[in-house]
Amino acid sequence: MNSSFLNRLHSPDRPVLVFDGGMGTNLQVQNLTAEDFGGAEYEGCNEYLVHSKPEAVAKVHRGFLEAGSDVIETDTFGG
Repeated sequence: MNSSFLNRLHSPDRPVLVFDGGMGTNLQVQNLTAEDFGGAEYEGCNEYLVHSKPEAVAKVHRGFLEAGSDVIETDTFGG
């Protein structure tokens, strides 16, 4: 991790940090197919998109950064 980010994070006078938004919702609006997920057995498994269609995940992350997020998280869902 970049040391300037860590310095900012630990600074007592740091500004509010804005985290990203809903990964699943933003993936759903891309109208991904079973093939995008890597086959019918993985359809709807958003975590698998990192392997089968990483550009879909990257698109969501880019959107969060362009909207002003300071922090983006992985696309994992409590499993």
